[in-house]
Amino acid sequence: MSYNLLKGKKGIIFGALDNKSIAWKVAEKAHAEGAVFTLSNTPTAQRFGMLSELAEKTNSEIILADATSVADLTNVFNKSMEILGGKVDFVLHSIGMSLNVRKKRVYNDLDYNFLNKTLDISAVSFHKMLQVAFKLNAINDWGSVVALSYIAAQRTHYGYNDMADAKALLESIARSFGYIYGRERKIRVNTISQSPTRTTAGSGVKGVEGLIDFTDRMSPLGNADADECADYCLVLFSDLTKKVTMQNLYHDGGFSNMGMSQRAMTMYNKSLDLPDDIIP
Repeated sequence: MSYNLLKGKKGIIFGALDNKSIAWKVAEKAHAEGAVFTLSNTPTAQRFGMLSELAEKTNSEIILADATSVADLTNVFNKSMEILGGKVDFVLHSIGMSLNVRKKRVYNDLDYNFLNKTLDISAVSFHKMLQVAFKLNAINDWGSVVALSYIAAQRTHYGYNDMADAKALLESIARSFGYIYGRERKIRVNTISQSPTRTTAGSGVKGVEGLIDFTDRMSPLGNADADECADYCLVLFSDLTKKVTMQNLYHDGGFSNMGMSQRAMTMYNKSLDLPDDIIP
């Protein structure tokens, strides 16, 4: 069902890889809601993903870019304005990667060259994106910028590693730039702290299946999936949220406010009844 939430709006969606990606779902739903937009990702992502299929499906053009390159980002915004016929109304940052996670380097034995890449790709790219857009005056007044985050920015989650540091930085950038953009151009900047989600990128996190099961059981409403996250993104892009900015918005079925659930307490109490010799 379409509500025409984004009818007449233009945007840029960074980070769609395949049909498991949240950015992919955002693109599909934004198209259905009347938006026009460009898609951006790296040449590698286009080669190994399904970006061309998404572009055809949503009648969008692809602008390849390294999101850590100011020159590439400048090209994305300039070409997008040329293709779309003017400034954009929304931008999605759905970008994250950690070589430390991929190489199974634990947090107390990080490769610092990998860490620098994690921070640059997953967080500093957001600042570069916003700074380029600001200098080009590429976003319309009352526009909206959203980046995807995770609760590991505030709480330690086993296996999330240096991505937690990147997400904390990402959220700080949203607040700091959100103040400037809001004060001077009435543009909103927010992050969404999403439930752990079965995306291609997320599958590389150690113990992700156990984490997904745990958070689903702990959350009163259960985990939010990629489709539901896309719905939330669209609301933030729309005029329904014109006064929401500088926020980290939890979209996780209530997990972020849980301490101990009845189900978890029941399981804990059962474990106390087990013989001592089989309790790890």
